[in-house]
Amino acid sequence: MSASATNSAAVPPGLAIARQLPDLMQPVKVRRGVLGFLRNNPTVAIGAALLLCLMLIGIFAPYLGTVDPTAIAPAKRMRPPSELYWFGTDALGRDVYSRVMFGARVSLTVGLSVALLATLAGLAIGLVSGFVRWADAIIMRIMDGLMSIPPILLAVALMALTRGSVRNVIMSITIAEIPRVSRLVRGVVLSLREQPYVDAAIASGTRMPMIILRHILPNTLAPLLVQATYVCASAMIVEAILSFIGAGTPPTIPSWGNIMAEGRALWQVKPFLVFFPAAFLSITVLAVNLVGDGLRDALDPRMAKDL
Repeated sequence: MSASATNSAAVPPGLAIARQLPDLMQPVKVRRGVLGFLRNNPTVAIGAALLLCLMLIGIFAPYLGTVDPTAIAPAKRMRPPSELYWFGTDALGRDVYSRVMFGARVSLTVGLSVALLATLAGLAIGLVSGFVRWADAIIMRIMDGLMSIPPILLAVALMALTRGSVRNVIMSITIAEIPRVSRLVRGVVLSLREQPYVDAAIASGTRMPMIILRHILPNTLAPLLVQATYVCASAMIVEAILSFIGAGTPPTIPSWGNIMAEGRALWQVKPFLVFFPAAFLSITVLAVNLVGDGLRDALDPRMAKDL
C-alpha cells in the first residue's frame, strides 16, 4: 500500500490533508572568515583592493620604472606623455610619473597616520568625557572651541607656527580631527552608560576602568572604525590642500598637492601636469570612502541588507 493511501486512510471522514507550503524564507548562508566577509560586502572588497594597489605602488615605487623624482633636466622640460615619459615632464624637466608614484607615499602616510592618531586620542577623550560627568563640561567646551574653526584654517594656523615637514603636517591635521572623533565616541558612550548591564556592573562594585574596558570600549569600536576611514580620506584632502597653497610639505618632497600646485599655472596648455596627481588623489579618497561605506553597512544592524 502506498504512503498516500496510508495517510488518506488515517484521516477522519470529512477532513483532508493540506498540501505542504513552499519555503518563504531562503536558508541563510553563513560565510565566515575574511573571504566570506568580503563576498558579503563587495563595496569593502572593491575599496580594499584599490587601496591595496595604491599602497603597493607607494611601497614599490623605486621598482616601477621610476627615476629620481627630484632630478632636474632642463633640456627635457614640458615633454608631453609618451613611451619614454608616461606622464610627461614638468617645467623643470622632472618625470611626472616618478613624482606621482612617490607622491603616493606622502598621501598614504599622512592619511593613515592621522586616522590612527586622531582615533586613539579621540577615543580616550570621548570615553572620559562620556563616562565621567564632571569632566564632560570642561572637555567638550574645549572640543567645541576647536570645532568652531574650519579644519583647513586650523591646520594652516598650526603649520604657520612650525616648519614645513610631513611630521608637522600630520600633527596639525590630527589636532583638527580629534574633536570630531571625540564627539562621536562621547555620543556612543552616553547611550551605553544607561544600559542595564552597565548599571549591573556598577551595582556589583566593578571599578570604573574595568567597566569602560569591558562594557563600553568594545561597543564603540564599530562606529569608531567607520569614522577612522572618513578621517583618513579627509586627511589626504587637507594635506593636498595645504601643499597646494604652500603651507604643507616642502617643495622638495614630491606630493600630489605639490605637483598640482606647480602645474596649476600651465593647466590650460599642459593639463597633464595636474590631471595625473589629481586622478590618483581622487582614486585614493574614493577607495577609502568605499571601505568606510561598506564597513558602515556591515557593522550597523539597522542598515544590513540581508536581514
